[in-house]
Parts: sequence; C-alpha cells; structure tokens
Amino acid sequence: MLKTLVIGAINWDINLFIKRFPRAGEEVVVTRITRVPGGKAGNVAVAAARLLGPNQAAIIGGLGKDSIATEQVKIFEEEGVVVSGLKFNEYAESGQAYIVIDDEGENIIHTHFGANAPILPDDWDTAERRKLISDATIITIMDPPFETALKLAREAKRLGKTVAWDPGIKSTVGLETVRNLLENTDYVVANQSEVENLTGTQDPEQGAAKLMKLNPRLKVVTKLGAKGVQLYHENKKTAVGALDLDSHGMKVVNTVGCGDAFLGAFVAALSEGLSDHESLRWANCAGGMKATRHETRGSPNRAELLKHLASVR
Repeated sequence: MLKTLVIGAINWDINLFIKRFPRAGEEVVVTRITRVPGGKAGNVAVAAARLLGPNQAAIIGGLGKDSIATEQVKIFEEEGVVVSGLKFNEYAESGQAYIVIDDEGENIIHTHFGANAPILPDDWDTAERRKLISDATIITIMDPPFETALKLAREAKRLGKTVAWDPGIKSTVGLETVRNLLENTDYVVANQSEVENLTGTQDPEQGAAKLMKLNPRLKVVTKLGAKGVQLYHENKKTAVGALDLDSHGMKVVNTVGCGDAFLGAFVAALSEGLSDHESLRWANCAGGMKATRHETRGSPNRAELLKHLASVR
C-alpha cells in the first residue's frame, strides 16, 4: 500500500555558490554552478522514498512538455517515486529555481513556478490521481494553488487520511484565508518565520495556540533551525534538539532543501506507525544530514539515517 502522497512544486534548481552575498549594486564572483532537480514537493517525495523504499511514495505536480520534464520523470523513477499523478502542460515550461548560496550555507531563492502554477482543483478528478489519494496513508500538501490544496485536504479527510501541510509561501495569506484548510489538517509543519507570518506572533508557542484555536485536534510542528523542533498539541509540547553536526565532524555547506528532507523523513516515519517524538527525531536527523551535502536533494537513505540516529540516541 502507498504510504505517502506529496502534492506541490517540482523545479529544476540552478545553484550559484558565492563567498558572500553582495551589497546592493555590487557584483560578486560565482565560484561554482550546479544544476540539479528540486522543488519542495519533489524533494519531499524523494526524501520519503529513500527511507520507505520503491513505490511507497508518490507525487502529484506539474511539468512542461520539455527536456526538464523528461529528466525529472527519469530521476523520480530511479528514486522509486510513483509518477502516475504528474500533469504535463504544453503551454508552460517546467518550473525552475535560481538559488544563490554563500559560504555559510545560507541561501536566497528566486522561483519561476511555470507548470507548477496551473494545478487546478479539477485536476484531482482523474482515475490515476484518485487512486493515489485513496491508496496513500498520509497526504502531504506543499504549495499547490490554495483552492487546489483545500479541495484535496477535504477529500483526504473524507477518506480518513492523515493530512500534513507545509504552508511555505502560502504562510503570508493570513489565518482567516487558511481556516478551512486547517480544519482539514492533522499536522502543520512550518518554520518559525512561517508561523509568524500566519499568526502575527514571533513566539512559537503563542503562534501554535492561535493555529490550534481553529482546529483543536491540530498538531503544530515548528522548526527552529539550530534549536531543533517543537511539536504543540492540546496542552502539551514535545521538543527535540537539533543534530550536533560539529560533534560528528560534519560541516554545513548548503541549507537549501533541509526543510524538505525534514518533512520527507517526518511523514515517512509517521506512515510506518512511529510516534510523533520518534518521527521528529528522524526528521531532525535527516534535515541536519542534508545540510552537509551540496545537492538540493541531499537527504539520507534509510541505512544512513538509522546509523546516525543510533549514534545520537
């Protein structure tokens, strides 16, 4: 049985590595360029597939009818991701992201959504995509158009599925706009800035409380970077510390995709019946390991992850 279905953006990432970010009007030298597959949903699907095995993670997203799409499908299939839910658009080119990364691993991202944007609510009404939704244990919603995300969440809850939502760029639309989506969501997985954007408060606990007012059953996972992660549910807080990279002789080289590796590991662990706490441990470890790798999809495989988890227990 399919364990997780991921919906959202698939991009081709052009990574520009520099020593430091320029000041306004200043030119800096690009020391290295890489061109790799990316996009939040694509990254999450691959991260989950590496931990779950072939044909256990699927993706729904948009691609153009171009050479990038051909390469993306090939890579997904090699990673064991089910691709029967992809939509190919002859009027838009495949999505691309232009990412600038400094020597500290920090990044600035410029995204052209392209074929990712026209993923419409009616696109669920195909036999292939309905089967994926019906078969999956966890539905993981990333950044499709809001009306599309809402329709999918409602259908998933009608079918008794677990729904995880990463608000990402949609965090800026405000609480009232996402009220109906939150009512059909089990887990919100967001970084501290996204929680602040949604709720208007910088305090993670207060932000989580505002979200849970809209859905008392909601579990709010707040990623705190080097401070680890916290999960809020009802009147309880679960905290897991970040992976100590220095003590393992590891160095941060690229933080692009860390949140996606985190989410892919989190939903993979949940889909295997692990507790929230253990799923957060998987997620923190996967996100930390990804930061030590240059590629956007630098998430670990199952053997790598379990080895590191054993060493930090």
